Amino acid sequence: MAVTDAAANMEAMDMASRTVTDWRLRTRTLALGQRTLVMGVVNITPDSFSDGGLYFAPEAAVEHALQLLDEGADLLDLGAESTRPGSRAGGDAPVVSADEEQARLLPVLEGVLKRRPDAIVSVDTYKASTARAAMKAGAEIVNDVSGLTWDAEMAAACSEAGTGLVLMHTRGMPGEWSTQEQLAPDALLGAVRSGLANSLALASAAGIAAEEIVLDPGYGFGKRFGENYALLARQSSLLSLGRPLLVGLSRKSFLGYRLAKHVGDGDDAQAPREARENASLAAMTAAILQGASIVRVHAVRAAVDAAQVADAILGAAAGRL
Repeated sequence: MAVTDAAANMEAMDMASRTVTDWRLRTRTLALGQRTLVMGVVNITPDSFSDGGLYFAPEAAVEHALQLLDEGADLLDLGAESTRPGSRAGGDAPVVSADEEQARLLPVLEGVLKRRPDAIVSVDTYKASTARAAMKAGAEIVNDVSGLTWDAEMAAACSEAGTGLVLMHTRGMPGEWSTQEQLAPDALLGAVRSGLANSLALASAAGIAAEEIVLDPGYGFGKRFGENYALLARQSSLLSLGRPLLVGLSRKSFLGYRLAKHVGDGDDAQAPREARENASLAAMTAAILQGASIVRVHAVRAAVDAAQVADAILGAAAGRL
């Protein structure tokens, strides 16, 4: 049976829900939604799940950051504490102190900006003192995986500096993720929406303007295996919260589990991180088609290519090609 033009247009509208929005950073403004922006990840840690230890030395981290920029990264995200599953059991004491986090982070941030003064750098931290130090050193964005919920001073720190802010949804603490009850798709989407709305309310109460905020559904952060796919399939509905979306899917564990029977060592094994790149690109492309404006990735060059194709699909769906 032939598909009517009206039905075809409705299908396209369901896919292409991204709009052009300004994101106000600390000293500049980015237009989001015209094309997908690629954020390159630099882990300055000995224990990150993806590349822990490879860029722990400041010189190595700076060179890697510059390479990601040369490969086409629009932004960099520097992180100096791993938030992999099980990395933080909860309570008042983080695994990495604020002093240690800053000792790792600041030399790299300063080194990158010395070499590339125009680089847009985000810092991946949930600690207010680290955010303040990084913004003083030139960071434009704070990427808080806790959505302002793990440090009561973080909202005030971001408000004072007028920085760009990424609010991620995290369900529970990393030490709890493996034992959390699995949620049905409707319940999961409701939990993510409610959590992000709560983070937006915390930001607003602190005087942070909506134009400074981007939201992150938090794939892998308190979502178990198949829950991530259910969230990805319905991600565009989160745009109703009124802010653009950033997603980080690169090399995540739920991709490794899906690939395990092909490249793993058994039913419970994960595919190693080096075998997850194609799956990462597939998930990233789906996220763009579901409305993501920014993608956070480890392998920048391939992501830039894939994002161009996804953007062309969105453009065609919107009648721009």
